[in-house]
Amino acid sequence: MRAFIFPGQGSQAVGMGAALAAASPAAREVFDEVDEALGQNLFRLMTEGPEADLTLTENAQPAIMANALATLRVLEREGNVVLRDKGHAVAGHSLGEYSALCATGAFDLTTTARLLKTRGQAMQAAVPVGEGAMAALLGADIEKAEALAAAAAQGEVCAVANDNDPSQVVISGHKSAIERAIEQVKDFGIKRGVLLPVSAPFHCPLMQPAADAMAAALAEVASPGPFLPVYANVTAAQVSDTATIKALLVEQVTGRVRWRESIAAMWDAGFTEFVEMGGRVLGPMVKRIAPDATVSSIISMDDIEALVGRI
Repeated sequence: MRAFIFPGQGSQAVGMGAALAAASPAAREVFDEVDEALGQNLFRLMTEGPEADLTLTENAQPAIMANALATLRVLEREGNVVLRDKGHAVAGHSLGEYSALCATGAFDLTTTARLLKTRGQAMQAAVPVGEGAMAALLGADIEKAEALAAAAAQGEVCAVANDNDPSQVVISGHKSAIERAIEQVKDFGIKRGVLLPVSAPFHCPLMQPAADAMAAALAEVASPGPFLPVYANVTAAQVSDTATIKALLVEQVTGRVRWRESIAAMWDAGFTEFVEMGGRVLGPMVKRIAPDATVSSIISMDDIEALVGRI
């Protein structure tokens, strides 16, 4: 079986989408629709920068989604590879879960762009700049990461945010707690801790104000539900019921992204092929989780043509 997967924050780069839009009217339609939905020229920011503005959470989140959905639309319209026919489930990393839901019809493109703009703004506003931090723990499995986080907390928030793959876990919380964790990595048999260049401590309890904002935003959105199962970040299991999807999206803001467990569950369920849309971040993680899986990362027209010729 084949899963389509969608990248999260960190996969943005100045120039993203430019070549695809130049080559395909279908891609350009997506970028134009997102610009109209947000009332800003996000596509120009994506293609021209400045990088500092593109990296802002409120811009990066809808930009990454737009790039992934533009890639999918070109694949479907010009390659005649239709997700409903060629995919058996979808998943997305953090904000990528919104991309996955949009791809499967649970939210339309305009709604998805506006939800992600709200999500980005709310996550940025939840914690004053400088009070939170995140760090990647390299050479850490989930047990070591949890033990380190517990030891470093000392009454503050220090939690596992992303369980990415068997060798990389991200922690999030108060800056002082994250700094203590980095200092203690060797004591827990972890190779290295690297402070991440992020503006807020995502996927930890400090994000509760953003979770409240997303609960309110999602309550106003109608959804017919996805036409393919979605593997949810916070449960690492299939979900298709609209009410449950919305509840899990709210929980996801403060909860752990269980990516390693999601891919492992998909592999155990018989998924042997994973197609990453609009990025090259998730593919390597998938290979570290399921080494025998077939993985494709689709960004360019050449990538699309190669996939069309194969599936």
